[in-house]
Amino acid sequence: MQFTRRSLLGVTAAAGVTGLAAGCELDQPPAAAGGAGSASGAPAFDPASWESVRAQFALDRSRAHLATFVFAAHPAPVRAAVAAYRDGLDRDAVGYLGANEEQLDKGVLAAAAGHLDTPAEQIALTDSTTMGLGLVYTAVRLGTGDEVLTTEHDFYATHESLRLRAARDGVKVRRVRLYRDPAAASVDEIVSNLAAAVTARTRVVALTWVHSSTGVKLPVRQLAEAVRARSPQALVCVDGVHGFGAEAVTPARLGCDVLVSGCHKWLLGPRGTGLVWGSARAWGRMTAVIPSFDRRSIGRWMYGGTGAQPAPGGPAHTPGGYHSFEHRWALAAAFEFHRRIGPERVAARTRELADRLKDGLAGIRGVRLVTPRSAELSAGIVCCDVPDVPVGEAVGRLYAAGVIASSTPYNPSYLRFGATIANSEDEVDATVRAVRGLV
Repeated sequence: MQFTRRSLLGVTAAAGVTGLAAGCELDQPPAAAGGAGSASGAPAFDPASWESVRAQFALDRSRAHLATFVFAAHPAPVRAAVAAYRDGLDRDAVGYLGANEEQLDKGVLAAAAGHLDTPAEQIALTDSTTMGLGLVYTAVRLGTGDEVLTTEHDFYATHESLRLRAARDGVKVRRVRLYRDPAAASVDEIVSNLAAAVTARTRVVALTWVHSSTGVKLPVRQLAEAVRARSPQALVCVDGVHGFGAEAVTPARLGCDVLVSGCHKWLLGPRGTGLVWGSARAWGRMTAVIPSFDRRSIGRWMYGGTGAQPAPGGPAHTPGGYHSFEHRWALAAAFEFHRRIGPERVAARTRELADRLKDGLAGIRGVRLVTPRSAELSAGIVCCDVPDVPVGEAVGRLYAAGVIASSTPYNPSYLRFGATIANSEDEVDATVRAVRGLV
């Protein structure tokens, strides 16, 4: 027997769900191809044209939006998918969910697996990076004397997840500084500092791929190799949110054991979506935190652990319950939008715009570029410091000048920009001019 949410709801075809969902069942997700007519008023989509890509976003073009990477604007195919699923649920929530959930969940996982070049069973779906980090650092099993190593550069979500873990069971958490000056950081400096901090007791190394504080991109593969050389049992866990969608790199190429990311930043996917990818080794070292609604887990509960195989890592660690389904299911459209453009082209475009922005900012007397210039140690985030102008004031003045920027939520705080595929060269140039007006 296949145990699904429909089983838990007590909704079956015999009870009339087929009739209830008439006209609601989907052969495939709406607007998956992102073609003409995929969203009301949206122009036909030509993935080879950056102008056409930009036209898929309903952004207010009176401003240069250099903060969509913080919280995404949806492209037309995603907007259309969200609307279609929302309308189906609004017409008949129980019937539509029962008829479509399993198929649409599989579609999302297949799309994510294609993007990551990994089996779908290694992926857990979440609502955000923060949720994923909390789940991972709570789920990983650690014994007496085991240590977790993280860095001074990680975001609050990593530090707080680890602080809470330490408060619960006394796990020792240490931090290491990887570089002194982000603009002058080198691969050798970063790798040697991390390697020196790893001990035989290190069982988890918590890193961030691209630092939202400075824009530094870590050489994750070299770091993972250095960690395993000193502590083969250590799991290398990565907050990948500011590389995911901006860099054309898979977990296998990164060399990590766990990759956690939200999908509403550089991927420009549905707001309130995220995922955790884990290697078989990593999932095998974790105990799920929130009950999964995977049919295998439900079956084991219903029959006392007999008659059903355990769910694999990803499904077992996907929190159950009700979700913002219209956004979760629309994630497949976001991956398809990205795939049609081409991950390598997206990465190259992101790099092109970031380089243009860095070159412009570096040419302004009195502005200090914080982010490294090299592609090896940077991605799409560009941070700078404008002496004598408080960051909050700078963000406000830029907004008044037609540029939407952000400030880094760290101490010290820097002025931060991120040009995505929703941006143009003209918007980058307008941003540079506006920053020049600050000094």
